[in-house]
Amino acid sequence: MATIELEKLVKRYGKVDVVQGIDLEIADGEFVVFVGPSGCGKSTTLRMIAGLEDISGGTLKIGGEVVNERDPKQRNIAMVFQNYAIYPHLTVRQNIGFGLYTSKLSKAEKDKRIEEAGKILGLEKYLDRRPAALSGGQRQRVAIGRAMVRNPSAFLFDEPLSNLDAQLRAQMRIEIKRLHQKLKTTTVYVTHDQVEAMTMADRIVVMKDGHILQVGTPTDLYENPVDVFTARFIGSPSMNLVPGRKNGKGIEPAAGGDILIGVRPHQLTAAIEKAEGGLELTGTVTAVEPLGPETLVHLDVDGNAVIATAPSKFIPATGSTLTCRAAPGSLYLFDAKTEKSLGRQ
Repeated sequence: MATIELEKLVKRYGKVDVVQGIDLEIADGEFVVFVGPSGCGKSTTLRMIAGLEDISGGTLKIGGEVVNERDPKQRNIAMVFQNYAIYPHLTVRQNIGFGLYTSKLSKAEKDKRIEEAGKILGLEKYLDRRPAALSGGQRQRVAIGRAMVRNPSAFLFDEPLSNLDAQLRAQMRIEIKRLHQKLKTTTVYVTHDQVEAMTMADRIVVMKDGHILQVGTPTDLYENPVDVFTARFIGSPSMNLVPGRKNGKGIEPAAGGDILIGVRPHQLTAAIEKAEGGLELTGTVTAVEPLGPETLVHLDVDGNAVIATAPSKFIPATGSTLTCRAAPGSLYLFDAKTEKSLGRQ
């Protein structure tokens, strides 16, 4: 296992910096997830750590040693890609052991590692099958097994679940998290899916336009976002934002106000009474999503799209008027110009 340190790391294509001098320390055994929209620089950063992209500036250290000029094979890392990249003409056993064929390990040691990886990943019954006989989730496990048998200092995952259906993605999230808890290997994971980030990470790194906006635990980022972008990117459904202003008693919605009032859909509901210091929004129902335990209600509030929650059996009619409220302490305030956090209220 190893620490990973990024010091003023830059990636430049021509005159354009796509990663703009980022700093980050990843602890030994930590599971860190890079998250952000397409083009934010997260995959490029991962590829620089792997040695698949040249570093334009700054320093990269793995295990305390500068590795800027080292080839990928000299960094003792293992990467799992979105594309499984497993060989259809080889068995599962041969695919998992492929990276060991040129190693100096004995055949007995190679076989032992393959068997152990197969057992950990639940593939022991499939070792002599070919990939065509496996499900998508099993094929992804084969790719992970191929990385595991090398006993790397760090695992790097580049959107490994993107090709799976929703049910398999949820299953594989748990399996990868359990694998990390068992192996304790430093892991860097890239995704555009904030649900993956929230459910898997020890810490999340939010990126935008080649910059790191915020680093913290899932709870830190959910409860205390530093800006509007992070507030809306973390949490599903996204945080509601409406313009507002401060008055003598608190805050109120107001077009053209100097603040933005944020409230998460699960804290804006049609089922509570008005409270001093809270927020009240009235709008037209534009859509309803019954989810079983609760109902999501989409509203148009003075031209602002807002999502609120309601009890499971409460199904308001589309086009009707509905008032929803948020309790004191559940509101997030942001500066309307800079979009930086002003705290909670």
